Amino acid sequence: MRASTVFLVALFLLASTSRPPTTAAQTPDASLPALQSEDEKRAMLERVVANQKKNDEAESIYERIERKEIRKTPAGSSPEVKISRTVPAGTGTDHIPVGPDGKPTDANLYRAELEKLEHSLAWAAEDGRAQREAYDKIAKKQKDRSELIDATRSAFLYTFVDREPRGDRMLSKYRMEPNPAYKPTSRGTAIFAKVRGYAWIDEAAGQLARVEVEVTDDISIGGFLAKVYKGSHFMQERYEMAPGLWLPSYSQYDFDGRRLFVSFSIHERTFYTQYRRIGPPKEALATIRAELGKPAAVNGDP
Repeated sequence: MRASTVFLVALFLLASTSRPPTTAAQTPDASLPALQSEDEKRAMLERVVANQKKNDEAESIYERIERKEIRKTPAGSSPEVKISRTVPAGTGTDHIPVGPDGKPTDANLYRAELEKLEHSLAWAAEDGRAQREAYDKIAKKQKDRSELIDATRSAFLYTFVDREPRGDRMLSKYRMEPNPAYKPTSRGTAIFAKVRGYAWIDEAAGQLARVEVEVTDDISIGGFLAKVYKGSHFMQERYEMAPGLWLPSYSQYDFDGRRLFVSFSIHERTFYTQYRRIGPPKEALATIRAELGKPAAVNGDP
């Protein structure tokens, strides 16, 4: 069910013109007027969608520390906690176990994981048929996701609710409801008719700062193969982690459903910290080799 769940979560990351990093504290101004016209709202959404695509692309060149709390048993039980250094590796992502402080708990095991990552990056940095096929698959998934993000501009009706402060920023809260006039163009976009929620937008930055989405009707995935039940919920917080890039700081989802004839219940909370640009495979490979104490190129490798 993991792949289907990830696919559904991707749909929920719905909806950055870059701005300079904040250099001084700002006082949120709740008196700013709400967007009144449909043209203003449409222009704002275009900006948010364009920036969200940039944010998505950036996640493939930024490593981070992830703390994942997973609970598949009844409420009140202790979650399984996994903490990892998460590193994009070109055609995949490596998760290297670390301690609560983000540092290795076992030096030998950590080095062994870095060696595996080095091999993955060396492979991804090559220009062979297998690599091209792998990147073509990634490009197809990214294209599909980009189309889903584009569809959110017309699949939902956005109604201004209020302005809410978050730190030294002011966010505009919008209610998102399915647009009855929207005609789905794919199985993915058909799901939008069965979800509703709220989006908090930093209009000054043109960025999605927070989103909460609830499933309002059971969603079938792969025909009869799986189903996510009404009442399942997803939320995510996003902050500016690098100039002009707003990346996740926290996400939570609570999904109940079934796969074939087996029920499932997945509850996850993930905290994202210590973002650092590591770059595409060749650049990341040099960084990891330096961390291992190796020269940037070995035996003709990239």
